[in-house]
Amino acid sequence: MEIQSIKLICFSPTGTTKKIAQSIANGLDIEQVNICDITKPKARKKSSEINKNELLIIAVPVYMERVPALISSYLNNLKALQTPAVGIVVYGNRTYGNALLELKDILTAIGCTPIAGGAFIGEHSFSSNEFPIASSRPNSVDLEFAKTFGKELKKKLLAVDSVDDLPEVKIPGSYPYGGITELWSVDFIAISEKCTQQGICAEVCPTGAIHFRDTRIINIEKCITCCACIKHCPENARTIKESDVKKAAIRLNALFQTPKAPEIFY
Repeated sequence: MEIQSIKLICFSPTGTTKKIAQSIANGLDIEQVNICDITKPKARKKSSEINKNELLIIAVPVYMERVPALISSYLNNLKALQTPAVGIVVYGNRTYGNALLELKDILTAIGCTPIAGGAFIGEHSFSSNEFPIASSRPNSVDLEFAKTFGKELKKKLLAVDSVDDLPEVKIPGSYPYGGITELWSVDFIAISEKCTQQGICAEVCPTGAIHFRDTRIINIEKCITCCACIKHCPENARTIKESDVKKAAIRLNALFQTPKAPEIFY
């Protein structure tokens, strides 16, 4: 089965999910790769056409063991026609719960034929120097694993005449999905005097929760606690203050120190 191009759709506030997805695409070694980064609000307002003769890769972070509700409506509105597809979820070394199963079901519902799936580890959004959680993941080993996964995918596709010849991918999980998909409304970001109002935090925010003219103003009803504004701040002016998020970071740091390995499914 000849694949003419790759369409890579990713939601990646801190960049870890996108790194893994791009490494998989590099392993596939197909010249035409169309990247559709839906991290920013404007990008999610655009439709994305999916062709039959391309491979669709959708990569998302895990939010409370689920696909983030923020992007599920965008994904559910995509349309495909037996397009071979791969679902990728990235989690912070705790658990990916039913997120990969949910993503597979979304792919099936929009007309794709899921052929594989993967769960990879990325630095947790709550991770900090004080309380590291999967710090610096994905590392070089993770990215090489993702690239090898891409190479194996290409072999499997070239070994068949059509996507119908591939067996249905089995993804672990259970119904109902459970977990929490609603936004976690909490005031948790401390802003120091080092803030120079460059506005980078507002630019990278995936929900538009940060005021562009005064970046100290945060709409906590829109915030999804992704911590992109903290991790992208060039002045290190933003930190996690005493809050439920800080308590969660301490707990995750204590309970999930043993590095987990990526899991793939065909």
